Amino acid sequence: MKNTVLILFSAILFSNLMNAQLKPVKYTEGNQQLNGLFIKSAKKSSQNPGILLLPAWLGIDNASKGIAEELSKLGYHVFIADIYGEGNYPKNTGEAGKQAGFYKANYEAYQKRINTALQELVKQGANADNIVAIGYCFGGTGVLEAARGHLKLKGVASFHGGLGKDASRKTETITTKVLICHGADDPFVPKDEITAFQQEMRDSKADWQMIYYADSVHSFTNPEAGNDNSKGAAYNPVAAKRSFDHLQLFLNEVLKK
Repeated sequence: MKNTVLILFSAILFSNLMNAQLKPVKYTEGNQQLNGLFIKSAKKSSQNPGILLLPAWLGIDNASKGIAEELSKLGYHVFIADIYGEGNYPKNTGEAGKQAGFYKANYEAYQKRINTALQELVKQGANADNIVAIGYCFGGTGVLEAARGHLKLKGVASFHGGLGKDASRKTETITTKVLICHGADDPFVPKDEITAFQQEMRDSKADWQMIYYADSVHSFTNPEAGNDNSKGAAYNPVAAKRSFDHLQLFLNEVLKK
């Protein structure tokens, strides 16, 4: 049964990428050239709902492209952000760790880079008052920074993302709605980080929800992550489907279509 779910769900998200109508978009922040991808909604709507997608630490990948394609079919304009920029793309996980680490430590630079992508999504046709940001792994950390930075978003959804922030940072009110989709066995997010995050959400008076998925570790939404949970990162097709269903419920709640 599990293999059947894997095949069906992977086919939905990753089939026919060549016909996905993903359009390369060049944009800039200061002197930095950035290269995002945009796909318009397959359905016409006067509300023009938009989704800003922040990819994992290796940058724009097949997983983010497949998710963007599927979301466009459901009626959303989707823009996949380029966080690193031309000349800075990591060639391996070691380089990715350094790049992601820089933005995690320099959260204001991360927030600014995310906001630049958000404005590009609006330029591509999304309603500035009707946008959600979603992110995976490093991008999951990013959407929380977008919420903390008061970017103009109706909601944020983080999938197997880092949750923590420096304890010295002030906790401010968070007005955007927050969804956390988390692998119950993710070894990269310590329990004390989860506890501190949940307290932050309470202190910030956020409208938040956190959903745990059984037998799931880091990267549980990515078919290219393998299937060996002992490595700490692995695909779980059941959790991937459930989390995508939960995302759709969240989008239906916070965005106008």
